[in-house]
Amino acid sequence: QVQLVESGGGLVQAGDSLRLSCATSVRIFSFAAMGWSRQAPGKQRELVARITSGGGTNYADFVKGRFTISRDNAKNTVYLQMNSLKPEDTAVYYCNADPTYGNTYWGQGTQVTVSS
Repeated sequence: QVQLVESGGGLVQAGDSLRLSCATSVRIFSFAAMGWSRQAPGKQRELVARITSGGGTNYADFVKGRFTISRDNAKNTVYLQMNSLKPEDTAVYYCNADPTYGNTYWGQGTQVTVSS
């Protein structure tokens, strides 16, 4: 069974940095892509960043230049480095894994709160 476990969230001030981690129970190169999404209260879940098995990345416009997604195949972990955090970045951040075939797997989420 595939499990994704996020960690690294917390309460920070505007301008601070956080690094989120997503540890998987299986080898991450078995997934076509992995990513991070977020959901703020009263809003729909939105994609933040994505990284393919080949290392290609894409980002939502609202995090470009501030967030960086990376992966460590040896540790079966995907990271999201978040710099210059803003209050509007406050949300629950979810890790997801996209297999080549089948449904996306999701983690349980980690709360990020940015105070002004």
